[in-house]
Amino acid sequence: MELRHRALQVLCLSDPEQKVAQTIDLHAQSAHLSIADKAPPADLQALPGHPERPELRSHTEMARRSPATPEGRAVLLHAIAHIEFNAINLALDAVWRFDGMPRPYYLDWLRVAAEEASHFQMLRTHLRSQGHDYGDFPAHQGLWTMCEKTRHDVTARMALVPRTMEARGLDATPLIQRKLRQVGTPDALAAASILDVILREEVGHVAIGDHWYRWLCEREGLEPEPHYAALVARYEAPRPKPPLNEQARRTAGFSDAELLWLQNG
Repeated sequence: MELRHRALQVLCLSDPEQKVAQTIDLHAQSAHLSIADKAPPADLQALPGHPERPELRSHTEMARRSPATPEGRAVLLHAIAHIEFNAINLALDAVWRFDGMPRPYYLDWLRVAAEEASHFQMLRTHLRSQGHDYGDFPAHQGLWTMCEKTRHDVTARMALVPRTMEARGLDATPLIQRKLRQVGTPDALAAASILDVILREEVGHVAIGDHWYRWLCEREGLEPEPHYAALVARYEAPRPKPPLNEQARRTAGFSDAELLWLQNG
């Protein structure tokens, strides 16, 4: 089966275990699959496939819990698991939706989807080891909202999902790890170690977004950094919360000038 058609089918799956398994399997087969010139048709109202639980709420309705308690750590890890589940959908959507990109673009985003699936799997296994599961707590849909906003513009998608929404995780993860290590319980330390793996691979995901954003700007005759600022304003993308993880962002492709602009608001 053709790769983009299959990516759409997996995007539509609602069962998390099926979505994870089939995403990883599709990536394993990707070298042997053709890539269609045109995106297959989809029922946009059915996208993305997601389970009945967790209950989805606005981010303003989400309660914050301290990681000092077992329940608080479960809520925290559940929130991160939900981000990773959304990230599977975001990457599959980037494969399915956008026409006219080189084959390496589609393979890059399919690899990202498989790595996000692995992240979700690790976090879900950890939650289950603590007597919880994905769906036990409410969650929000902020990442997918930006996906919908940029559905007609691949350049905006590359700028505002990997380079903006997902890059926020590069800043937040070390702070979360520090809190978990301060707690110091075996489950907290295990969670911090899982986040080591996730952070390392997320730098690569943001770098992939950066690469294709700059490639698209070159194709369209745009200056990447001024255009990025214009897209942030046009789509009302959220600004990062300090402190920035400057080392990780530089590794992912952000310039010193961009980092200064982001820090100054």
